[in-house]
Amino acid sequence: MNTATLNYLESYLTPRRQQLFKEVLAERTRFLTVAIEDVGHLHNTSAVMRSCDAFGVQDVHVIEELKGKRIDREIAMGAQKWTTVHRYDSTKNALAQLKHNGYRIVATTPHHTAHKLEDFKLDQPTALFFGSEKDGLTDTVIEAADDYVYIPTFGFTQSLNISVCAAILLQELTFRMRNSALDWKLNDSDITEIKALWLKRNLKDYEALVNQFNSQHS
Repeated sequence: MNTATLNYLESYLTPRRQQLFKEVLAERTRFLTVAIEDVGHLHNTSAVMRSCDAFGVQDVHVIEELKGKRIDREIAMGAQKWTTVHRYDSTKNALAQLKHNGYRIVATTPHHTAHKLEDFKLDQPTALFFGSEKDGLTDTVIEAADDYVYIPTFGFTQSLNISVCAAILLQELTFRMRNSALDWKLNDSDITEIKALWLKRNLKDYEALVNQFNSQHS
């Protein structure tokens, strides 16, 4: 979307919403991203999306290889309103795309070589992979991962719900990221893309407004 169209659409937002868009985009990142592999409970998918939004992580990668396309209802309910959802029908395709985009693949698992969260080093673009509630991540992810991380527990409960795990990891890692010299902020192209996405999802008469602008400037 060109700048003129974007500015025209943005003028239909209240000044307060325009300022909020600006402030949130300034804290948004694609340095960290999250991938969810065949999560069975849809409310967990929604909760992870909400955590991504809350901690400023723009992209969520959803793999639907084993259970098929099951998140449509969650999308319709607006769980992804502020995030960009990328969907894959196979884990291998997701891994290939993320590696192609320059991400280090990090499996969240109590793997024997996994780092405790406090020891995990965040120094390059990272994709955090979360597995199903019952079985965890598949061997495909475990074998392809560049690194592993886990959250130590000290009670009778040895595992955490996926949405809780995602929230803890994102809170800690985005805090470190924002307090580092890492180049984690969005570039101008990303800002334009995401703002256009938000406008499309927030303006009730989006299509009519776009057509109106195009007819006035054709």
